Amino acid sequence: MTVAIFLGALIGSMALGIPIAFALLITAVALMIHLDFFDAQIIAQNLINGADSFPLLAVPFFLLAGEVMNAGGLSKRIVNVALTFVGHVKGGLGYVAIFASVLLASLSGSAVADSAALAALLVPMMVRAGHDRARSCGLIASGGIIAPVIPPSIGFVVFGVASGVSISKLFLAGIAPGAMMGLVLVIVWTLVSRKENTETLPRSSSKERLHAILDGSWALMLPVIIIVGLKMGVFTPTEAAVVAAVYSLFVAVFVYKELKLKDILPVFIQAATTTAVVMFLVAAAMVTAWLITIADLPSQLIDLLQPFMDNPTLLLVVIMLIIVAVGCMMDMTPTILILAPVLMPVVKQAGIDPVYFGVLFIINCSIGLITPPVGTVLNVVSGVGKVSIVDLIRGIWPFLLAQLTLLFLFVAFPDLILVPARWLNG
Repeated sequence: MTVAIFLGALIGSMALGIPIAFALLITAVALMIHLDFFDAQIIAQNLINGADSFPLLAVPFFLLAGEVMNAGGLSKRIVNVALTFVGHVKGGLGYVAIFASVLLASLSGSAVADSAALAALLVPMMVRAGHDRARSCGLIASGGIIAPVIPPSIGFVVFGVASGVSISKLFLAGIAPGAMMGLVLVIVWTLVSRKENTETLPRSSSKERLHAILDGSWALMLPVIIIVGLKMGVFTPTEAAVVAAVYSLFVAVFVYKELKLKDILPVFIQAATTTAVVMFLVAAAMVTAWLITIADLPSQLIDLLQPFMDNPTLLLVVIMLIIVAVGCMMDMTPTILILAPVLMPVVKQAGIDPVYFGVLFIINCSIGLITPPVGTVLNVVSGVGKVSIVDLIRGIWPFLLAQLTLLFLFVAFPDLILVPARWLNG
């Protein structure tokens, strides 16, 4: 009965068009009434405590870093590095998009910011070269979802807070699967771009490549600083976010000089606006998460999934299918905040590595960003790339199918994630 009330209140609120943060609060109230201990003070207290978290400080700083990188020329230089190395091969601009997606993923951790930047820079170039607009936008959207998997990742920060899993371990465990997501896109793009009659860019000289690397070296140093700092224990993920924000601001203003002092305030306002939305959503979800624990929903879910508990692989397949379905209807952050507290006890009960599950969870949620009808990245690239959602879905399906196939390969072969994660985590 408790599970039915939880799902009914949440889905019913969303069906009425209520914003997800308020839908979560309504769900919390419904659970409290069902449990017969409604108290507005408890809601207010958990709402405040939900946002009062040191690890969550990473979110505004990573968001600020992403905004600064796009406005200050760091993203543009990353694209230029990729152009000089692979722009001359057949379908080269597609490889540029993938290469740049992986590099930008290691800078900002925001799928929306990376996809918007790449779509604005590369879609016009790809169309002029003869590539199909919908296919080009589909590739860029599919590359953009690598951002929540490769550190620094806002998704891992939120998941770590919601589930109690080490954020540093999640960051390091995401490097290998994120790179594999890029490799899969390379394979699929090689197959689909063969059929297109396109122009290629002239081959860059060694001097031009060296110049591009030197010009982009300040941007390329940021992921090295973050990963080495985390690996060596120099700073926590939250402190890494501060380093990323300060470093990108310094480079944009004083090195590249593309971000003028008068432009800093709008960048900060944009980052603060996005942060406010995310943090209110997190705070509301923490109220619901507390009530999920009080109502003992995880044990009820364990009872429902009991037939699969003896087979971790089959259990993960079922859970991944559930997350895929939810990801089609909800954005990444609410999906994490709602499902992570419920599913983590099930995963631990089945003896599944929490860090491994966290990586699978975030990859799945990332794929949800490009699935209709709610996919945030899908809608952003549609707007920036000036292509209809219907055409974009046509263009994205080979890449979406490839990413889903890779997800279930990770389920079938856990060592693809676990072995590199153990090596990186020492």
